[in-house]
Amino acid sequence: MRAEIITIGDELLIGQVVDTNSAWMAERLNEVGIELYQITSVHDDAAHIKDALDEAFSRADIVFTTGGLGPTKDDITKHVLCEYFGSHLIVDLRVRAHIEDLYKDRPDVLNRLTATQWLVPACAEILENRVGSAPLMVFHHGNQLLASMPGVPYEMKIAMEEQILPYIQSQITTAQPIGRNPKSQILHRTLQVTGIPESALAILLENFENSMPEGLHLAYLPKDGIIRLRLSSYGELTEAQVQQWFDELKRLTTDYMIAETGDPLEVLVGKILTERHQTIATAESCTGGKLASLLSKHPGSSAFYYGSIISYDNSVKTHLLDVPEEIIKTHGVVSEEVVIKMANAVRKQLNTDFTIATSGIAGPSGGSLEKPVGTVWIAWATPNGTSAECFHLGKLREQVTDRACQKALVGLLKRI
Repeated sequence: MRAEIITIGDELLIGQVVDTNSAWMAERLNEVGIELYQITSVHDDAAHIKDALDEAFSRADIVFTTGGLGPTKDDITKHVLCEYFGSHLIVDLRVRAHIEDLYKDRPDVLNRLTATQWLVPACAEILENRVGSAPLMVFHHGNQLLASMPGVPYEMKIAMEEQILPYIQSQITTAQPIGRNPKSQILHRTLQVTGIPESALAILLENFENSMPEGLHLAYLPKDGIIRLRLSSYGELTEAQVQQWFDELKRLTTDYMIAETGDPLEVLVGKILTERHQTIATAESCTGGKLASLLSKHPGSSAFYYGSIISYDNSVKTHLLDVPEEIIKTHGVVSEEVVIKMANAVRKQLNTDFTIATSGIAGPSGGSLEKPVGTVWIAWATPNGTSAECFHLGKLREQVTDRACQKALVGLLKRI
């Protein structure tokens, strides 16, 4: 079954808003076995939207649209869809009751523009949007579907999980299911490797790739020193067959593999520490809290992550992390001696099993011949002792800090 996404809004095309919706939807659709064929972004322009719909329906079984469902004049999606499907707007009493209840404590919001939200195309099936005022609309286009959702990310995610995907599943199981081959199965297996260049990895896997059966694909996805290898089958192979090839891929990459899934490194760390009832804290200088943000961003992180001391200025290192000024003067703030002191101090103060400490030169200035921009020292304090490594991570500031976080988490995974 093939799908396309159309994101609607001028703000997406001028860079004012980043389209995170499509990435999340793509991942979710693959998980439920729906192949995403194309993502298109269009202006708040009726002709542009209609052209995009024509093209999407020429290729896809299901079309998802996001955005343009607000009550202001620039939000035209509902009106364009109404015209496209040859319908007219009617009052939906359920939507009206929901909106009146949603804003019962905010009478200033219940104005004449908000009232347009309970006008819906007569031909659409309306699903509940429990967290917003924009109705979720599903249109039938012959044996195809269009699902229209708000562009606000948290509204879209709830709509997809609670309404749209269950609705699609119910249609697949009917006597005349949507799509050309609704039972085709998309299968993905992902592992992560590090410590080997992408080109060298391709040489290592050359015979493996040449012997893969038709319908099986291997993708290389490098980022910040980590390469994700994704093995994919789009309906041709059984789950057992794909697993057999994945097992062989794991065997070939065993010297470099750090994870048998595509989960983010911080998720892998969290799973291991939670299972073992162990904890971690961080002491950050050059990464400025980015590592703390990664470790605390996912639900359940409070089970293993205690906190961080962001010691960006040297005075914080000396006063809160007990780094002697003499060590800084002798070895420099970006040194093995300093990060080891930082890691040990934060582990003692926050009483955790593990800690990570970072100190480096993110740039663009501050480097020297001995320690150029991109030099980063990372230390790991563990129940078995403390160790540190030096890395050279490029010349671009964001690149350096991102790579430092990746190196920090990879080093932690190796130690735990």
